[in-house]
Amino acid sequence: MQSFLPTNRWLLLLLAPALVAAPAWAQHTVIQAENVRYEYAQVLRAEPVYQTLRATSMVERCEQSSMVGPEEGEERRGLSRVVGAVRDVLTPNRSDSAPDVDGDGEGDCRLVPVEREFRRPIAYDVDYLVRGVKYRSRLPKDPGNRLRVKVAVTPVVPEGNAE
Repeated sequence: MQSFLPTNRWLLLLLAPALVAAPAWAQHTVIQAENVRYEYAQVLRAEPVYQTLRATSMVERCEQSSMVGPEEGEERRGLSRVVGAVRDVLTPNRSDSAPDVDGDGEGDCRLVPVEREFRRPIAYDVDYLVRGVKYRSRLPKDPGNRLRVKVAVTPVVPEGNAE
């Protein structure tokens, strides 16, 4: 049975032109080795950057409609709460249809918009020191006492030296 796969001789014949042209091709292409290393920088300060969110919710507010002054009404309301609590303890079989003693059911109630403000940190402005030079970056989280940094060196080649 004959195989359709090329033998080692055929493989060498197919790859020979590419192997001969490789040194010439490599002479015209410069592969730059990356001059990079990692170090740790000392963190000088990490200041949070806040986002302010505002939310409006509707809250029910009731005004008591009574002829009694506010000081007397609050005293009566507090006293009626104590009396109501004692009565609930002493008479556990009391029906739920009995009227409220503290009078919460009375008054003019309406929905009022209440605005609340929330602040949450969304980033950190970090000041850090690398080899005696101070830098600032905005980072997504607080790095702690030290920050891993990537130091890359690339030579500057003047334009007039191109051949």
